Amino acid sequence: MTRFVDTHCHFDFEPFCGNEAESLQRTAEAGVEKIIVVGVSADRFAGVMALAEKHAPLYAALGTHPMAIGQHQEAHLQQLEAHLRQRSPKLVAIGEIGLDLFIEDPQFDKQQAVLDAQLRLARDYDLPVILHSRRTHDKLAMHLRKLDLPACGVVHGFAGSEQQALAFIREGFAIGVGGTITYERASKTRNAIARLPLTSLLLETDSPDMPVQGFQGQPNRPERIANVWRSLCEIREESPQEIAETIRENTRRLFGI
Repeated sequence: MTRFVDTHCHFDFEPFCGNEAESLQRTAEAGVEKIIVVGVSADRFAGVMALAEKHAPLYAALGTHPMAIGQHQEAHLQQLEAHLRQRSPKLVAIGEIGLDLFIEDPQFDKQQAVLDAQLRLARDYDLPVILHSRRTHDKLAMHLRKLDLPACGVVHGFAGSEQQALAFIREGFAIGVGGTITYERASKTRNAIARLPLTSLLLETDSPDMPVQGFQGQPNRPERIANVWRSLCEIREESPQEIAETIRENTRRLFGI
């Protein structure tokens, strides 16, 4: 059986919350060995860490999502750093952080300040970052160049152009491949992912978001990472085994899992 790591899952949300054991059984049966549970706001930090500490397949990333910018307070950064100081071996990244110009009232200056503060924490604690970017790829790349993070990270749920992806890759960042490529109509993203270096790709589901083809209108699930992998195999020239093994090594190299 092909083995996978889901590098981006919101396992602290429904339909997983309160149903973790059954969900993890389903993921294990589908070959998903490990899952990174990605935090989005300070009020969820403790819950994400508790999940990671309780369940062996789960790992944690903590960060303030740009879509939560309206609720962000300076104290939330202090809470994040408190968790970083404890440095649980299950805490493997800072994220989900980034920029978003798609939301109503983006408060973009505040977004950029919060992003930079979290990037500095990533630099200080030598952790990779998990990055969100909508309509902000060029601006995000500028922030990453300015901070020059030694541990780099991944641009998650990538749906931009090949040129934008290569700009991140040149800075040492990986590209997160998710459900978008399972849709044939997403030709721009599929063509870009088909041509990028395999050594720069990771697999993710963004569950319960980013549903894959055939499951529209349903909560996404970590076991459907196999659907993403199969779509990736369809558009790449390498063998399915090489794709799976290389992406697992990419994941181990970036997150240490």
